Amino acid sequence: MRFVYPQGKRKALTFSYDDGQIFDRKLAELFRSAGMKATFHLNSGNLEQGEGSFYIGIEELEHVYLGHEIACHGVQHRNPTTLSVQQLILELQDDRKTLEKLTGGLVQGLSYAFGNYNSEVMETARKLGIKYSRTVQSTGGFFPPADFMAWHPTCHHDYRLLELGDQFLDVANYYELPLMYVWGHSYEFGNSGDWSVIEAFVEKMAGKEDIWYATNIEICYYIEATRAQVFSADGLTMYNPTAVNVWVSTKEGILTVKPGEAKYIGER
Repeated sequence: MRFVYPQGKRKALTFSYDDGQIFDRKLAELFRSAGMKATFHLNSGNLEQGEGSFYIGIEELEHVYLGHEIACHGVQHRNPTTLSVQQLILELQDDRKTLEKLTGGLVQGLSYAFGNYNSEVMETARKLGIKYSRTVQSTGGFFPPADFMAWHPTCHHDYRLLELGDQFLDVANYYELPLMYVWGHSYEFGNSGDWSVIEAFVEKMAGKEDIWYATNIEICYYIEATRAQVFSADGLTMYNPTAVNVWVSTKEGILTVKPGEAKYIGER
């Protein structure tokens, strides 16, 4: 038995882009038009600058990020490791409150400003209801994170993106729940005027039947659900104690185990 992604898809692809600058308009539409999803980490303190600034305005949020995830990046993009606990709480909690008010939904994702974090920052964010946070430490690999509060991406879009994309499309069978995670800033395309790498990558990866195109939080929820599954002593029956459907690949094919359901899976 192996866990697989929703609808039996073997792989997942996600993106994470920081700072909420105006170039997100083009990037979000690029992903959306290709049937992909991304997570955009915003500094709520910059949203009020609105029209005429370098940042997406409040009035644009719903349109620009339609179908994508909005997540935290700190109210003022302050370095979290230099803040007192009280300052850190204000920087993260106020960001979350503002973004939830503006979007009308839960905001439980984060990327660490400047990529800086430590155990105290991680624990504070966790206590504030953050479910995951992305670092800037690229792995070059496709394993899901051991700890979602230190979620290391596969790569920045400037690092071997197309090469790693080819490797991901042909990822080895020993990977369970293989995941490719690309991060960056949209201004890196906008300021240079060169969108060719990300456009080529999107074209290469789009429309694959075995890839789940998901936001960061969707992947976090799903993988955490797989880790919460309970098995009988012989490993042949699986019980799903979560509120999320979980898919497994067995000798009998793809099985779905619904919330609250115990199902015979027939193999370990």
